[in-house]
Amino acid sequence: MKTEVGSERGPSAGADGAAGVVGNARLTGTLGAVLFVLLAIEGVTILRVHRLVSAHVFVGMLVVPPVALKIGTTTYRFARYYLGDPGYGRRGAPPLLLRLAGPLVVVTSTAVLATGIAALAAGPGTHWLLEAHKASFILWFPLMTVHVLGHVIETPALALADWTRRARHGDGPARGAAVRAVVTLVTLSLGVVLAVLSLGWVGAWH
Repeated sequence: MKTEVGSERGPSAGADGAAGVVGNARLTGTLGAVLFVLLAIEGVTILRVHRLVSAHVFVGMLVVPPVALKIGTTTYRFARYYLGDPGYGRRGAPPLLLRLAGPLVVVTSTAVLATGIAALAAGPGTHWLLEAHKASFILWFPLMTVHVLGHVIETPALALADWTRRARHGDGPARGAAVRAVVTLVTLSLGVVLAVLSLGWVGAWH
């Protein structure tokens, strides 16, 4: 009797675990694709930052919630893998270079956003914060380039997987597609709110 119960629960637990692994990968991929687009726009504003400071601030604040959530999803995968979760163990770890770059990407991304927000709030008179923002960006850019190139093949498929008709009406790993879509949209909405509110600080920079 115990054997029967175990055999019934084992596959179900395995299926749920696999769905969780796939769901985490899809949400991370969606956030990665969104951030790629937003950061590309932010890169354009850097070229003429004195003229496009409002756009620079708007996009910079817009990315804060998606970056925070992506750090959360990748940290969760990292923790589950090293804690011995079977599902994440079967999926495997990223290549060594990406594992080494990952924590540095998190630290420098946090530094870029934190110093940018602090400089914005303090105003243009606080030069050391602006210099810290520039320095953290210089450190962040090559690390992010490695990170993007390391995931450039898998990310488009993961990002699109939850937005197809099959995903919305599927089962298994697709069961959480609607939830992940809502989470993504809510995260972006929070970013828009932050971005709009931050424009009140831009006047001094003009």
